[in-house]
Amino acid sequence: METISLKLSPRAVTGKKVKRLRRDGVVPVHFYGRGTEALALQVEAGMLRKILPRVGTSVPLTVELDGKGDENICFVREVQRHPVTDDLLHVDFVRVEATQVVTAEVPIILSGESLAVRDMGGTVVQPLQTMSVEALPMNMPASFALDISVLEDFEKSLRVSDVQVGSDVTVLNDAEEMIARVLPPRIEEEPEVVGEELEAVEGEEAVEGEEAEAAEGQAPETEADAG
Repeated sequence: METISLKLSPRAVTGKKVKRLRRDGVVPVHFYGRGTEALALQVEAGMLRKILPRVGTSVPLTVELDGKGDENICFVREVQRHPVTDDLLHVDFVRVEATQVVTAEVPIILSGESLAVRDMGGTVVQPLQTMSVEALPMNMPASFALDISVLEDFEKSLRVSDVQVGSDVTVLNDAEEMIARVLPPRIEEEPEVVGEELEAVEGEEAVEGEEAEAAEGQAPETEADAG
């Protein structure tokens, strides 16, 4: 597994003043975990934007604390972003021991081509996006690959038990939990006007026409007629 490294620096600014850090392109972070004290640190936003897509929350990285020189095996545990701009606001790093079994959510990546999609116009749905697994930090898989070419019709599905997992990884999900299947195309039925409804409409129009003609042919009543 490729080793990804990151250096974190001490942070003196806390509270509402961290907005100034973000304006300067620096992201506040927290560093904590077994055998270490919780620390308020910081790192350049550009560096985080490069690393976070590569590690997610399941790939370990080596974190060096500026001024201390020691290396720590860490996982990203929480990433906070601005709801509008998507800018990084805060990141948590948790330190783990190399011999400590950890739990992580590992993404499931679908690959291949389904005949039910290509030939029948179906749509692939993936109810389960990640699997919960346990492993030693350096044995934690970055992702699981699952080939959907076996989904040849709308009856077949892929489940947790279909994922190939190494002996050094323990899956915590139920083996029968569904990961993916193909849904048939949705057919929209156009509303049909029944013949009887047409006749009813035509009948109402005819009655209205007759009533209008009768009203026009009726002479207005005079006083002489009334007498």
